Amino acid sequence: MADMIELTYPDGSKHAFEKGVTGLTVASSIGKRLAADAVAVKVNGTVLDVTRPITQSGNFAVVTPKSRDGKMDADALYCMRHTAEHIMTEAICRLWPDTKLVYGPPVEDGFYGDIDLDSHKISIDDFPKIEAEMAKIVAENRPMTRYELPRAEGMKKIQAEGNPYKVDNAERASGDVLSFYVTGANVGKDFEDLCMGPHVPSTGRIGAFKLTAVAGAYFRGDEKNKQLQRIYGTAFPTQKDLEEHFARIDEAKKRDHRVIGKQFGLFTMSPLVGQGLVLWMPNGGIIRTELQNLMQGELTKRGYKPVFTPHIGSVELYKTSGHFPYYKDSQYPTLKSEAKKENGEAEEEYLLKPMNCPHHIQIYAAEPHSYRDLPIRLAEFGTVYRYEQSGELNGMTRVRGLTQDDAHLFCTPEQVEKEIQSTVGLVQTIFGALGLKDYRVQVSLRDPASDKYTGDPAKWNMAEETLKRVAKDMNLPHEAVPGEAAFYGPKLDFMVKDCIGREWQLGTVQLDYNLPERFKLEYIGSDNNRHRPVMIHRAPFGSFERFVGILIEHFAGAFPLWLAPTQVRVANITDKQEEASLKVVQMLAAEGFRVEADLGKGKINAKVAESEAAKIPYLLVIGDREAQAGTVAVRGRGRKDLGTMPVAEFIAKAKAEIAERQI
Repeated sequence: MADMIELTYPDGSKHAFEKGVTGLTVASSIGKRLAADAVAVKVNGTVLDVTRPITQSGNFAVVTPKSRDGKMDADALYCMRHTAEHIMTEAICRLWPDTKLVYGPPVEDGFYGDIDLDSHKISIDDFPKIEAEMAKIVAENRPMTRYELPRAEGMKKIQAEGNPYKVDNAERASGDVLSFYVTGANVGKDFEDLCMGPHVPSTGRIGAFKLTAVAGAYFRGDEKNKQLQRIYGTAFPTQKDLEEHFARIDEAKKRDHRVIGKQFGLFTMSPLVGQGLVLWMPNGGIIRTELQNLMQGELTKRGYKPVFTPHIGSVELYKTSGHFPYYKDSQYPTLKSEAKKENGEAEEEYLLKPMNCPHHIQIYAAEPHSYRDLPIRLAEFGTVYRYEQSGELNGMTRVRGLTQDDAHLFCTPEQVEKEIQSTVGLVQTIFGALGLKDYRVQVSLRDPASDKYTGDPAKWNMAEETLKRVAKDMNLPHEAVPGEAAFYGPKLDFMVKDCIGREWQLGTVQLDYNLPERFKLEYIGSDNNRHRPVMIHRAPFGSFERFVGILIEHFAGAFPLWLAPTQVRVANITDKQEEASLKVVQMLAAEGFRVEADLGKGKINAKVAESEAAKIPYLLVIGDREAQAGTVAVRGRGRKDLGTMPVAEFIAKAKAEIAERQI
């Protein structure tokens, strides 16, 4: 009897197959339509070609270009773009046969290929003929054929080909075999490349593609090595998907928070202050303050206690927590005192605070606690510092100094699930207030094969199962992703889509059994014995810098009334209404509105246009009739004529809009 394996489908049903069955055979047993749509399969979280043999029991899913709700599948895009990169490099080799292939992975939003080509410098002017050659390969609909060789035999083959880059890639590859992909069925004749995969079944599965850019790149990122040519491109299931992608890119350029931030005086960066360090200007400061007020109101309702901690801490604190040396590469160098110990080491050594949690732990540890005191919820708008590489910095969304809406909850094991649910509810409340309703949750788990995680595996299992259960019980759209957990515990990461469909990682909720153990935290239980509390880390915004940067682009600078730096502008038609206009400004300011006056001599149409350009929610126009009647002509953003009304009526309506935090 043949060896059998058991595959568990997404619906939980289990099915037996002979060991070595291909993903395509399994998909065909489910349905012919599904098999025809399949671009890959997923076995125990690993994406495989549909023709790869499956040798282990476990979870099984078919990867198709789009889900039932029409959303593109990330794994399908990965495979498609990987194959598109092979097609691109084959096209380049056809046009310039002396090309040496170096490396070419799929990346976010596309792919790139590095090549060594001395005879020709590729430019965007070459893209049409490269794309034309690619189109021929796609039209040929050749199968992507994988074959493997024992490592020694594979190395001999690659060395004989004389490409030093491929020799280097093969030497760094792990495993006892080397795998190759042939763009076609004829091994030894059709184009092939050293590659791990996975790929779509054939070149014809590339629905649409486009080359996008060319740049220089050093081999292995080392400027001492030869500079290569890097060609970028992207691929999608259909031409419509491709066109929508570039439409989003064009829209994103219009919404660039760096441009809007400068235009509206929200934030600035100064080389004298340092790279990646945000200076909040008055208008940006208003937005940040309003967000902080929103959060503080929720914290007060939910029983959080405010704390404040310093911007530095002893390096011993972070050694105990594990943040040093776990994150040593992304931290600023330590600060050492001039005073020395007898052994020559600095008497004191400090670190710019990379995390708030060790400080909050010390606040918890400063007093004895009973189970009756728990849960204890400590909250801080705390600034931390991370030494991001200069090439990774990006306006407000990737910085070196960031202020987190951070909190740490200390609770009993019995309280964990309820507190996790409450923190998730807080994240949902904050997102809802800002109209961020399109999100999914990534259940970030540890990679059992990695040694970066600390603590008892049994506690890890318990924490991971708790987060999975909460995500399921709260009906959160979620997916478990191994390898994305923090070193001390699993987490729920909220992946939010903005109004043009881009996905951002924002809020996070982390469950931690390890730091309480590392710091020997305790509480006295109902049995009068000492117990370890469990710790929950949470930050709905993530950081103010990143969150506001994303909001700037989400709203394109047109913030809702409650969040707008200037909420109302008052404009007169002629000088005769200046006194009446100033009176309205004073009335609005007295009611707490952020208001400004435009009393210049320009025509009213120009004033309306200027207010629109400044994206101010309301413009109140006052002419002779309004001045005499004590009314205002109200214009909403977007040139909406809302009619004439008494000032008191406008104030009441605007206050209601602010109180409800209407979007």
